Amino acid sequence: MTAMTLPQLSIQVVNFAPEPPGEWVRLSNHAQAADRAGVDRLAVSDHVAFGDDLDDYGDPSKGGTAGGRQPTGPDGAWLEPLTTLTWLAARTDRIRLQTGILLAALRRPVVLAKTAATLDVLSNGRLDLGVGVGWQAAEYEAAGLDFANRGRLLDHSLEVCRALWAGEPASYTSEELAFGDVQSMPSPAHALGVPIWISGTVNRRTARRLATFGSGWIPWGPDRADVVGGIERMRILQEDLGLGAPPFEVQGTLPVIRCDDGTVDLDRTMEGVAPLVDAGVTDCRIAFPLPADRSAAEDALAQVVTAFHAVTGRSGDGTSL
Repeated sequence: MTAMTLPQLSIQVVNFAPEPPGEWVRLSNHAQAADRAGVDRLAVSDHVAFGDDLDDYGDPSKGGTAGGRQPTGPDGAWLEPLTTLTWLAARTDRIRLQTGILLAALRRPVVLAKTAATLDVLSNGRLDLGVGVGWQAAEYEAAGLDFANRGRLLDHSLEVCRALWAGEPASYTSEELAFGDVQSMPSPAHALGVPIWISGTVNRRTARRLATFGSGWIPWGPDRADVVGGIERMRILQEDLGLGAPPFEVQGTLPVIRCDDGTVDLDRTMEGVAPLVDAGVTDCRIAFPLPADRSAAEDALAQVVTAFHAVTGRSGDGTSL
């Protein structure tokens, strides 16, 4: 675990719709409600284009998750996540802003480094860059990139970002790119750069990427479904690979338990926190149903936050009791 040792609570706000809604007030309302209620982190999704291969989302061999289904058709409206988080940063004060996840390789690395650093500075250091390789070949093809090489493309993007975020003249050489004595200012708000959260299943490539770049891990597929076992498997693999990996944060899903009448049983839901935290989860992601109205959403989330703090021993300001 990193210096951020107290368990955190996060939600995903919906930056997509089956059809263009005409306005995105619900998205803004939910972000502001989460910020005011004391939720620690919010995340948004990423897709830049769709082909006709949506069934691949449910195919683990393509990078999808077994049984998964896309929430929209290929003509769904998907807001670009870094732009969306910039919009939300201007409407919030303290909540951390996460891409969950960004298909980082689809952006030119030097532009990604500049965009992420700009958002981080303007949000007073609130950005968490969650990245992954995705599952859809059509997006890579539309960007002129080789889907089969997506793992290396992601590593390359992160290498360039890290070099340019250092705040000093940077030189970089790889098979894809070479430059010398280049600066890209401003640097991110913190000396170590924007925190990077690596998404993926437990495999050698993900383990190495996490050890090299990651502040946190966003488990995917079977390791997200069994995050407790996934954390143990990841640590064993990193040890077997001799990576000497430092401790890392982990996002884990906190299942919502419902009563017989369909309402959320908050007490039983919070019983799921301790096993996650004991296993090493630092970011408990909850998919809590929220009304569209900002005030009503804030009231609902405030109850969740109060219950979460009670079971994790946190005070209202986020410190330990």
